[in-house]
Amino acid sequence: MLRKNAQSVGDIIKQALKNRNLESKVFEQKILRIWPEILGDDIASYTEQMFVKNKILYVKINSSVIRNELYMCRTRLADTINQKLGTHVIDNIIFR
Repeated sequence: MLRKNAQSVGDIIKQALKNRNLESKVFEQKILRIWPEILGDDIASYTEQMFVKNKILYVKINSSVIRNELYMCRTRLADTINQKLGTHVIDNIIFR
């Protein structure tokens, strides 16, 4: 028996996450996972806290020198994150 409106399991899960406003939390966890991959383990080790709110990634860095360097690269970092995730999740990054 074939169904005309058949959906893949992945599409159903994505829709369920979106309906329950959990999609941003999934992306936040993915960003946490890829952050050391993007920056390298040494630089990422200065990260104390990260969260996403309204398409803005907030990152607390415990080194003022590294914070300033990352601030200068924030647009490129946001583009890299979006590219790795395969969708536009981050508009801006704020370092604290």
